[in-house]
Amino acid sequence: MSKQASEKKSLLDFLMDNPVDGLTEAVVISKRLKDYTFTIKAMTGDEFSRYQSRAMAIGKKNKIDYDNKSFNEQVVLNHTIEPNFKIADDMKKMGCRTPEEFLYKYLNAGEIQELVKRITELSGFDEDEEELVKEAKND
Repeated sequence: MSKQASEKKSLLDFLMDNPVDGLTEAVVISKRLKDYTFTIKAMTGDEFSRYQSRAMAIGKKNKIDYDNKSFNEQVVLNHTIEPNFKIADDMKKMGCRTPEEFLYKYLNAGEIQELVKRITELSGFDEDEEELVKEAKND
């Protein structure tokens, strides 16, 4: 056995050394905010499924309606650590009554979408959002 092969860790050793719970990353989400980083955290499979379920409703003729806005809000509000859009004192100071109002008052649609993209990528979902919606509807 070569020296390089004997130094390579087993998959189990690698996984034990690199747990994914608590995985965070600092990201820049737009040119407008290029001097500022947002700290995001990965979501679990259970959280992802829960957000998908909350964003779906049975519509007319048993057609599944998917509320993309609701899904995006849940992902951003629950997985953006800094800034934390859910701190009551900050919301009040900014003149907002809800985390969603806080989010939409200070970030534009593209910035919100970029946060969703970065959070889902950090969480191991490299597919585009349309594929994730199709997958959710088929479950």
